[in-house]
Amino acid sequence: MGRRSQEDRDAMTVEIGFALVSAAFLAAAAFVAVTMTTVYFDLPRTAERVLVRVGAVVAAVVFVARLVDVLWGFPRRGSRRPTAVHGGPQAPSQPSQPGRTSPDS
Repeated sequence: MGRRSQEDRDAMTVEIGFALVSAAFLAAAAFVAVTMTTVYFDLPRTAERVLVRVGAVVAAVVFVARLVDVLWGFPRRGSRRPTAVHGGPQAPSQPSQPGRTSPDS
C-alpha cells in the first residue's frame, strides 16, 4: 500500500468524525425512544430497569451499526479527482482563463 496524500488523510479524518458524531446522535435517539415510556407511564421498578438496559443495548447496536455503515462505505466512494475516461485525455485541472485565446474557442 502506498503512502496517502494529505488530502486523503484529511478526508479520512473528516469521515471518522462524521461517523462518530452521527453514530452517537442515532444511538442517543434510539436510547431515548426505548426508555421514553418510563417517563410517561408509572411502571414497576423492575420494568424500568429492564427498559433502561434494553435501551442501552439497542443504543450500542445502533452506534456500532452506524459506525460500520459509514466507515465501510468510505473507500468505495473513491476519490473525486478527475480521471481519464476510456483511455481518453485526463480532465483539465482548471478551466480556461477568460479573455485568453484557447484552441477550442
